[in-house]
Amino acid sequence: MALLIILITCFVIILATSHPCQTPDDFVAATSPGHIIIGGLFAIHEKMLSSEDYPRRPQIQKCVGFEISVFLQTLAMIHSIEMINNSTLLSGVKLGYEIYDTCTEVTVAMAAALRFLSKFNCSRETVEFQCDYSSYVPRVKAVIGSGYSEITMAVSRMLNLQLMPQVSYESTAEILSDKIRFPSFLRTVPSDFYQTKAMVHLIQKSGWNWIGIITTDDDYGRLALNAFAIQTAEKNVCIAFKEILPAFFSDNTIDIRINQTLEKIMAEAQLLDVLKNVTFTDGGSSFHFDAHGDLNTGYDVVIWKEINGHMTVTKMAEYDLQNDVFIITDQEAKNEFKYLQQIQSKCSLECSPGQMKKTTRSQHICCYECVNCPENHYSNQTDMDHCLLCNNETHWAPVRSTTCFEKEVEYLNWNDSLAILLLALSLLGIIFVLAIGIIFTRNLNTPVVKSSGGLMVCYVILLCHFLNFTSTGFFIGEPQDFTCKTRQTLFGVSFTLCISCILMKSLKILLAFSFDPKLQNFLKCLYKPIPIIFTCTGIQVAICTLWLIFAAPAVEENISLPRVIILECEEGSILAFGTMLGYIAILAFICFICAFKGRKLPENYNEAKFITFGMLIYFIAWITFIPIYATTFGKYLPAVEIIVILISNYGILCCTFFPKCYVIICKQETNTKSAFLKTIYSYSSHSADGLAMSHASLDSINSNITVANPSSSGKSATWQKGKDLQAQAFAHLCRVNATSISKTLPRKRISSI
Repeated sequence: MALLIILITCFVIILATSHPCQTPDDFVAATSPGHIIIGGLFAIHEKMLSSEDYPRRPQIQKCVGFEISVFLQTLAMIHSIEMINNSTLLSGVKLGYEIYDTCTEVTVAMAAALRFLSKFNCSRETVEFQCDYSSYVPRVKAVIGSGYSEITMAVSRMLNLQLMPQVSYESTAEILSDKIRFPSFLRTVPSDFYQTKAMVHLIQKSGWNWIGIITTDDDYGRLALNAFAIQTAEKNVCIAFKEILPAFFSDNTIDIRINQTLEKIMAEAQLLDVLKNVTFTDGGSSFHFDAHGDLNTGYDVVIWKEINGHMTVTKMAEYDLQNDVFIITDQEAKNEFKYLQQIQSKCSLECSPGQMKKTTRSQHICCYECVNCPENHYSNQTDMDHCLLCNNETHWAPVRSTTCFEKEVEYLNWNDSLAILLLALSLLGIIFVLAIGIIFTRNLNTPVVKSSGGLMVCYVILLCHFLNFTSTGFFIGEPQDFTCKTRQTLFGVSFTLCISCILMKSLKILLAFSFDPKLQNFLKCLYKPIPIIFTCTGIQVAICTLWLIFAAPAVEENISLPRVIILECEEGSILAFGTMLGYIAILAFICFICAFKGRKLPENYNEAKFITFGMLIYFIAWITFIPIYATTFGKYLPAVEIIVILISNYGILCCTFFPKCYVIICKQETNTKSAFLKTIYSYSSHSADGLAMSHASLDSINSNITVANPSSSGKSATWQKGKDLQAQAFAHLCRVNATSISKTLPRKRISSI
């Protein structure tokens, strides 16, 4: 022990003088012989003075700036080796050491590394060049140090030549974990990756995003700065400023575990593999080197406090780098953490949910303004970089929304006020149809009913009106594929059948009261009621069938509105839909022309002018429907078609049956056979007189042209000719009417017209 004290005293005296290196022995800071030599690199002095000679000579100069903390680390290494030699751990093997002062200078450390690599038991301290150093025995088996990462990286690249183990107690640069570039490097401190990770975690835990960085101007500082900048950017923490100081101003952290490592060295060969597999304990904790040569230790989180004008360093917590958590040991440390969270270190106030950050190119990413999320966008966290888009098909969101809301599904519901009104009108129409059917059935044999085409024709037309009123119910309620296909088909076929029957009635009226022989012959050939009705209706059935086969209407979700989904029937083919309506319009137009020609028939039994009015109402309704239907949007679109169907149906129903019901109920005296025959006879006589007068006028004109001075006998002849023509016309009408009456008497259910 006394020898050790003397050695330390002499060592201090030598280091204190620190003369320039004149011989290789002057360069060695401390040495001790042994079977196995352990090298040591310590920055006992702060820097090396520059040479004043000119030109500058390649020599090691005097070092200045004694570092007591590093000197104590050097003594710790010496003490550890002496303890091993004085124990039975390595029986028969003595450990020696060669320790060099790097003076915090890479050049000095490289010179020491050259001596480490010189051949063992060789008189010349030189490094032999060989292609394979497997059998080469250097004078030093392992190296402890250095403290600075910049020096360690330079030395390690030289030691890699012989894969000499190098164990650092302070070098924490992340790049040293790269085992391709530094295969023989080990260290007893964690990598800067975990140090910067712990710092970023602490900053984030404190709620800061606007910080400054102070680092040293060396490899350690620059690499740590780069790693820290990358990790802060990932956590949206901004660096307000960076200050780089000279390396010799840095404060070295003392963390020596060399003695614990050397206690496990059992053999001289394969020393690097042994070191990598070493596991040792300290205070109940187990430590080992990982695959990168880094020790699985953590960090102490300390806080600097100024108390009574003096700066003190207090431990707050421990950082577990494996689990990335802070371990707080007491309540005071918890209070310190709470105090850190109260410190505001932000460039901008955080954006609340429903807002997003907006920055410009000239601003820092941590300096921003908060703007509201637009419509159909939302944000549910604070300080979101952008708002999230809602699914526009099923959801929506108002301005500054924190969530998306499900769209409401809308359609023309049964309890909607407009739907109720339309249903009431449809029900009223059905009641009218039933009432008319009852009235016509009870007055079956009256001339009014017979002149309407008979009970069977009236029943068919009334059935069509009933189906038309019923079809409106398929336009209301939640659309289904069945209702979408049924509503247009039912309306199209039933309305076509109704128009076809009315067309036959119009042709029959023209046939009965036409006096033109050519027109009568044409109408007689054309008038085939059942084939024409079946043909006209069959064409519409074919149109609807092709429609349902190739482009059937189906349910569709209309999502074009921002807040609702319109559930509607998509017609499948606008062409088919237009063809169906266009075909009905063609039949209605033909019916209108025929009815218009017979508008001057006997007043009490004349259907033609009422059919004309009914067709006009139909045309007005559907011409108005086209632009309204094309511009209407939303759940009330089906209501537009319902209204047009009701107008058309009511117009034709009222014009076809209401005048006859009025005669049956209110003018019963005119609903008799005698009154009917009288009306026919009066109309026929009036028509015959008009025809005779027309011929008389024509003959008079011809007579005036051919005879300049007509005689009394000529007048008598002209008058007699007109009388004869009138008699012929009257006889023709009587024959037609007589024939009709004679056919009506034995067959009471057939129309007399």
